[in-house]
Amino acid sequence: MLNPLDNPDLNPFDIAAEAASQIAEKTGVDRHDLALTLGSGWAKAADLIGETTATITAQDIVGFGKPALEGHVGTLRSILLPNGKRALVIGARTHYYEGHGVRRVVHSVRTAAATGATTMILTNGAGGIKGTWKPGTPVLISDHINLTADSPLEGATFIDLTDLYSSRLRAIARTVDGSLDEGVYCQFRGPHYETPAEVQMAKAIGGHIVGMSTALEAIAARQAGMEILGMSLITNLAAGIQKTPLSHEEVIQAGKDAEVRLGGLLAQIVAEL
Repeated sequence: MLNPLDNPDLNPFDIAAEAASQIAEKTGVDRHDLALTLGSGWAKAADLIGETTATITAQDIVGFGKPALEGHVGTLRSILLPNGKRALVIGARTHYYEGHGVRRVVHSVRTAAATGATTMILTNGAGGIKGTWKPGTPVLISDHINLTADSPLEGATFIDLTDLYSSRLRAIARTVDGSLDEGVYCQFRGPHYETPAEVQMAKAIGGHIVGMSTALEAIAARQAGMEILGMSLITNLAAGIQKTPLSHEEVIQAGKDAEVRLGGLLAQIVAEL
């Protein structure tokens, strides 16, 4: 079946609004206050932030597809937080390297905004450039460098990306864990891992974290008027920093090893928002 987001004549925001309407119907929740995209290692947070009142298969919602990556559960969950707010947890991320186009990459974020969410928490598993970051280290994203040579913005759409990753939300996160470090995230196109030379390039231009998601989603979230908190799980040191070959199995294992601790940390941060 053709995904409507692949039709350039259709408005992606109209499709997001339709998706939000379907989510409201299937969950029985008219409005969500915040949304979380849980990347590798972060999924446990969904079990800890509150009471799940509805879980739906993302593929049943217009514009969403089946996750291509192990570690993403392919569901959307409506969660009642202890403070009475509603969270939409997105376990269905489309990566840029899948080749479906930017509209599909950012559809979950635009849908979250259409459900009413004003805060977007974007998490991922990524490679670390700082040698002091060991696998399993959570890091706040302070800014990003978009190396995909693409954008979710279409036409003459000019969006200010100053303080894209909210300094206010990062300060709240540090009240929960004062040891949280932060860094600049570089989104590469993928799906291959970066070469040691590319990692050194990222370092030279101000990057500290390398990965294959998040930046395009954050731009779309800002366009939708959302406040953004970004967090990376350092699953490995980046190529050339780490002296052994990189593997996806290593990334998955690092996420599994850290998921309980990360879930608890993120749940505490969400409770403060």
